[in-house]
Amino acid sequence: MRAVNANGVTLHVQEDGDSNGTPVVFANSLGTDLRLWDAIIPLLPDGLRLVRYDKRGHGLSGCPEGPYTIDDLTADAAALIEGLDLGPVIFVGLSIGGMIGQSLASRRPDLVRALVLSNTAARMGDPATWEERITAINEKGLAAMEKAVLDRWFGPTFRATPEAALWGALLTRTPAVGYVGCCAAIAAADLTNITAGLRLPTLAIAGSHDGASPPDLVVATAALIPGSQVHVIDGVGHLPCVENPTAYAAVLNPFLKEHAYV
Repeated sequence: MRAVNANGVTLHVQEDGDSNGTPVVFANSLGTDLRLWDAIIPLLPDGLRLVRYDKRGHGLSGCPEGPYTIDDLTADAAALIEGLDLGPVIFVGLSIGGMIGQSLASRRPDLVRALVLSNTAARMGDPATWEERITAINEKGLAAMEKAVLDRWFGPTFRATPEAALWGALLTRTPAVGYVGCCAAIAAADLTNITAGLRLPTLAIAGSHDGASPPDLVVATAALIPGSQVHVIDGVGHLPCVENPTAYAAVLNPFLKEHAYV
């Protein structure tokens, strides 16, 4: 295990691949940790430095009192990239990780050479809905919403497997402070204007059965960035890298090869 002090928060980091290769940084979704990418890592091209981290309030990273903001999470990512002397990186962000990626590419363009926006949007949901979720968690805990979250996360095929329950266990073991802190960050974030100003290679990935960030939202966000690519993976939900890693790698790898070896 490796820890990096970034922006005053201890972040859990894992590295794979070629330590001298082009750096690719992966940011995970709400309620998961860096294990989100486990099945993808072996399928990625050779010659890349693959860096995963648990964002604040998740996994083994520090869990300061919230609420958090997207600016906080962006500053964490920037400090991590600078602390490991990685930049400029290809940044792969899923869900809130994709929101961090949009913000980072706008605020620190020197740190991002290309961007992958997976199952995310410039604005995800409305503040009232997030406030309802925060209230429910504070009153009943994360376990009370496990079924509803898994239904949004996964397509019907994977949802019926025993493995889906493991992701429910990961969700419910997330510190409530960290989960609620990140909910507040999403609730307050509208990245539409800054995302519309981005001018860098961008790949957007959606899942046809995504109940958290439906394909229309992903497509609309990609449309804000001139020249962006969009792929919708059929049969999967919010975590396609978990449900169908082979299909996910088939979409991701050509983009990585195009922008890593330049």
